[in-house]
Amino acid sequence: MTEYFKIGKFVAIYGLKGELLLKHSLGKKTSLKNVQAVFTEEKKDSFLPWFIESSRIKNEEEIYLKLEGIDTREAAVKLSQKEAWLAEPDFKKLAAKTSPLNLLGYTIIQDAEPLGEILEVIEQPHQLLCRIEINSKEVLIPLHEQSLQKIDHKKKQVLVELPEGLLDIYLG
Repeated sequence: MTEYFKIGKFVAIYGLKGELLLKHSLGKKTSLKNVQAVFTEEKKDSFLPWFIESSRIKNEEEIYLKLEGIDTREAAVKLSQKEAWLAEPDFKKLAAKTSPLNLLGYTIIQDAEPLGEILEVIEQPHQLLCRIEINSKEVLIPLHEQSLQKIDHKKKQVLVELPEGLLDIYLG
């Protein structure tokens, strides 16, 4: 089964021919060259491909995309504000090595105990939040100077020292 990685969101419509503005967090300028499709999640774990006709870089974090079958402003409205995903091979090629999105799939470890796999990375001004699941409950783990001890890229692990009681808030 193909893995998909959330890279950003369609934030606006540009012009009258259905071009969309994609705000991404891949960590570097890209035009999504050699990427055939971006995906939207229609239902949980059900992804719909949108084939790329053309793309242009706007800046470090934004790209104008023209998608197949989206030829009017009205058609583009349906995709506006939807999250954009890439298939794993494309994501691996495009994400900057330093991009926080590269932590997806890593395991968060506290006191030598694995807490869970990072399912989503949420970037905030002074910290990253990593969404994991523990006992089918969503848990947000903050990564910042005080909590992050080490990132082991070889073992795909993020070692943390969490504030006392943080997990109790989520797990009761």
